[in-house]
Amino acid sequence: MVRDSGVSKVDEEEPKPAKEESVWSRLFGSGGGGNFKYLSPSVRRAIDRAPVTKGRWHYIVVHNSGTRQGNAAAFEHYHRYVRKMPNGLAYHFVIGNGSSSKNGEIEIGGRWLRQIQGGHVHSDYLNNISLGICLVGDFNRDLPTPAQLEALDELIKYLRKRVGRIGGQPAVVYAHKFINPPQWPTDCPGARFDYKALKKY
Repeated sequence: MVRDSGVSKVDEEEPKPAKEESVWSRLFGSGGGGNFKYLSPSVRRAIDRAPVTKGRWHYIVVHNSGTRQGNAAAFEHYHRYVRKMPNGLAYHFVIGNGSSSKNGEIEIGGRWLRQIQGGHVHSDYLNNISLGICLVGDFNRDLPTPAQLEALDELIKYLRKRVGRIGGQPAVVYAHKFINPPQWPTDCPGARFDYKALKKY
């Protein structure tokens, strides 16, 4: 099962048409369908099924939750019922740290499945053109787990291929602090996050 913020489930056993070609096969060739450790077949199918419009997503923004525990369902509840966000979970994806979901587990939010704007950057304009990935953890106190970083790498690479190019360039990857408008400064994803790791994208 793939979690999508506790709202609905994508069933791993759901049959797909025999002739259907995966996004991975179309984009990367048919050599084994990729060597993934964290992007399970059900996660890839859910990513592939979303009705992505060409040119929709310009940026991928990396966040930390600021909490040592949590998962998509917990953040969905907080965002919907405490922060009163009508679309619930602010992020498109959540990557677990082993506290409330598996270490490196990729959870898909309803915003990706419905292809709607995020609620993760302090700008409506940027939320409308940027995907949000939240790593569970407080990276002012702790480091992301190696599994989280490996899952993040797999997810970013897959999403950049999935959403296509904008003006000939793949989606740009930013840490939250470097894309948030300057009048609303943030230290997200935290002082102990390795920002150099995002420069390879």
